[in-house]
Amino acid sequence: MAFKAPKPTPGGLWRRVPPAIFPSIMGFLGLGIAWRRAVAAYPVPAGIGEALLGAGVILFAFAAIAYGSKIARRPAVLAEELRILPGRAGVSAMVLCIYLSSIALFPYSPDAALWLLWAGFAVHGAFLCVLFYVFATGPAEQRRVNPVWHLNFVGFIIGALSAYSFEFYSLTLVIFALTAIMAAAIWSVSVDQIIRADVPAPLRPLLAIHLAPVALLGLVGNALGLNVLATGCAGVAALLMLWYLGRGFWLTEAGFSALWGAFTFPLAATASLWLTLGGIWRIPGGIALIAASLIVPAILYRILKLWAGGQLALKTNAAIA
Repeated sequence: MAFKAPKPTPGGLWRRVPPAIFPSIMGFLGLGIAWRRAVAAYPVPAGIGEALLGAGVILFAFAAIAYGSKIARRPAVLAEELRILPGRAGVSAMVLCIYLSSIALFPYSPDAALWLLWAGFAVHGAFLCVLFYVFATGPAEQRRVNPVWHLNFVGFIIGALSAYSFEFYSLTLVIFALTAIMAAAIWSVSVDQIIRADVPAPLRPLLAIHLAPVALLGLVGNALGLNVLATGCAGVAALLMLWYLGRGFWLTEAGFSALWGAFTFPLAATASLWLTLGGIWRIPGGIALIAASLIVPAILYRILKLWAGGQLALKTNAAIA
């Protein structure tokens, strides 16, 4: 079989921006929110969280402009991106970063935060339309349930967190209920898949995504006054975290890849939940926050380094505009 050289990228700025940059940026924004919540649990400077969030929003804005220019050059590239798993995870994370940016900006500019919230819902809806088109026109394998479905369909729960800040209580409750049902369905199918067949080593980091909806549902449940449910989510998150720690070598057996971005946001979100609940969860929350503060920036740095060196697009087979 003859070796086929990779397709060269045509000249022009940002023609092959890899969406794989966004999961770790999402995790970095989540880390900033966790530090913001830590202020109520520990005597830590409020400036740490705000500085992280400021840096995260700026980084996301730059990456979004770069990726947006790629789509503007050739809109069909988005559908091509969604046909591969790293692209689908990356674009989903980009959409969810809009909600996180709304949460970050709320204390400083509620008007801008509200605009971002509605923009997030609109972009998320448009994204799902393209995704359904890709599912309908692609092979059956693309429609197989996987952890990235949490980002695709349950990610609205982050918008619910932002909506609660604006006292949109009914909207928050509706999103909470619908995403809880969707998350439960994805978990049940995923458990059955894991029992029936082993997960390939390169895809195992994606299993960490299953933790994120637990933490987010707990955060929204706590905001809505559903304290028992929030505490239950904290307990489930602890059990999942112990399982991940026990299977750490198995999860990372394939070595570092762009999919390691999947480790970042779930860890930060879990730290946020535990710190928000306080009480017996205060110390686990502090430990999770320290762990996230070490892990998230390290993964983000390596991902950005791969992007800057032009390797990330090749490794993740990013589409070319």
